[in-house]
Order: sequence, then structure tokens, then C-alpha cells
Amino acid sequence: MAERKTSSGRRERRTADREEMGVDIGLGGVFKGLGDFINLLSEMVEAGESEVSRTGEFKVKGLGDRGRGVYGFTVRTGIGGTPQVERFGNIRSTEEGPVVAEVREPMIDVFDEGETVLIVAELPGVAEGEITVDVKDDVLTLETTGERKYAKEVLLPCSVDAATMKKAHKNGVLELRLDKAKDE
Repeated sequence: MAERKTSSGRRERRTADREEMGVDIGLGGVFKGLGDFINLLSEMVEAGESEVSRTGEFKVKGLGDRGRGVYGFTVRTGIGGTPQVERFGNIRSTEEGPVVAEVREPMIDVFDEGETVLIVAELPGVAEGEITVDVKDDVLTLETTGERKYAKEVLLPCSVDAATMKKAHKNGVLELRLDKAKDE
């Protein structure tokens, strides 16, 4: 397990596991996952943390790179201690079972900073020229092209002025800063 500070100064613990396995999502896995989740919440409370992230990767035997799954989640506790879970990765649940999608969902944090809104997206393996950002009112849409594909639509805390967007991209981390829209 590694601990790091994000660009916004918050502490974050991450674990990364690589394993090769066949996918078998049964009731045993659900209950084990629920037990692990409750243990994670207990650890957060004991350590006084308000946010914890976990990530991992696996390969489904026989599918090569098409069967490479990336998954993760962030648990945040806010006022009142209610946990909020945000998932990311390329594993989607369908009626037929879990599916490894070509497009991943990136980890995105949104910060209301007074007159501006800061969006921080983790896009490992993506060059700046492969990133497309579209903003309409209070909805931001992020997509990438290239070898690693990411896509996500994010509801912002308020309407923003797309013309004021400032971008910074370094080491797979995209930071967007937008001024809040002026009320007319």
C-alpha cells in the first residue's frame, strides 16, 4: 500500500494488485466484497481519514489485451460521516455479467474554489493532444483518443464560463480551471 499527496494537498492511500484470473462473480464474491468494504470504512474512521482510494488490474485468461480489466473506487466521508463511493475503470455490470469495456472511466475530482471551479482528472497514458473537453453550463464532458481511451460526463457544482478554461496536463494528470458563470 502506498500513500501520496494529491495536487490539491489531500492524503490518499492506494493499493494496486495485478493478477490473472477467470471472472466468477457469485454471491460469495458479493459478501466478501461487502465485508472488505465495511473493513475499509472502519480503517478510515480509526485513521481519521476522509478519503481512501483503491485500484487494481486483472487479465481474463484467453482474451489477451481485450480482457484487461482496470477498476477502482474512492470512498469519501463528508459531514455526518455518510460515505460516498465513486467508482472508475473499464468494468461494467450487465445482465449477462461483468464486461470489460474498451473505454475506461477516469477518476475525477471537482473543487469549488470561490470564483472558480477546479477539475482534476487522472488520465495515465494519455497525451495532451488526445484529450477533448466540452463544457455546457454545469456539465463537463471529457473524452480521450489514442491507445488508452477514457470518457466521463461530470455534473459541476454550478454553471461555468467555458471561454475561461485554463488547462494544465502533466504526468497523466489534467487540471482544468474555469470561472463560474456570472448571473445575468
